[in-house]
Amino acid sequence: MALEAVSLDSDGLKAKAKRIRELIIKITTEAGSGHPSSSLSATEVVTALHFGGFLKLDPENPRDPGRDRFILSKGHAVPVLYAALAERGYFTEEQIMTLRKLGSPFEGHPNAAKLPGMEASTGSLGQGLSIGLGMALGMKADKQDGYVYVLMGDGEIDEGQVWEAMAAADKYNCGNLIGIIDVNGYQQTGATDAVLDMSPLAKKCEAFGWHTLEVDGNDMDAVMDALKQAKAETGKPTCIVSHTKKGAGILPLMEKWGDTNMHGQPLPADKAKEALEYLSKA
Repeated sequence: MALEAVSLDSDGLKAKAKRIRELIIKITTEAGSGHPSSSLSATEVVTALHFGGFLKLDPENPRDPGRDRFILSKGHAVPVLYAALAERGYFTEEQIMTLRKLGSPFEGHPNAAKLPGMEASTGSLGQGLSIGLGMALGMKADKQDGYVYVLMGDGEIDEGQVWEAMAAADKYNCGNLIGIIDVNGYQQTGATDAVLDMSPLAKKCEAFGWHTLEVDGNDMDAVMDALKQAKAETGKPTCIVSHTKKGAGILPLMEKWGDTNMHGQPLPADKAKEALEYLSKA
């Protein structure tokens, strides 16, 4: 196979997002561990990147130097990446069902030494954008025309390293670097605006020299439009501030259950069954 980007239409993308959500719930419930709600908030973005015509990849040659790169800096949300890569042909559903089990390469955070498609080992929050910047600079030096996409969480941008990377990306005019911040409103210990309020976030990114867009990150069509605009800006890095909901896709159920954060909480079997039934009717 050659490098290619998979391009589904709007209805196909929404159907694929539903399938990825189903896999997220299945694998985390089977594991009895993991971060489904953090993965669900990022589903539209990851689906659009993999199936909306953006990421040029070859599952049979995952280290092709001409490939685009995707770094999941919020590494605890790796179920969404495993699910997307399974749908892309990197893994089977049977394989990803071993998530977090003893001896499985499908660990609780991306491990670039264990699996194809993992561009960086992440989980120590705040490091992904720096890694992505290094890759983007390397691609420019090698005259590769690909892009580097980095998906961050709104909690991890409390880390100063993120802003150092932003300043450096502006200095080096990294138009091939696209950062996406999944603003789902929560981090491990509570609401992000209560832990450390970083608003107005878009203005901060603009002040660091980045082309900045704000979008409803759970609206597939809006996400697609933002990613197209990001690629069209070649003179500077782009940051997409993606406003999402934790647990998107099953949020009404989480509200009924009395917890709209559910950080690091897999659904027990009865709730997973309810969630899968809910998705099937959506």
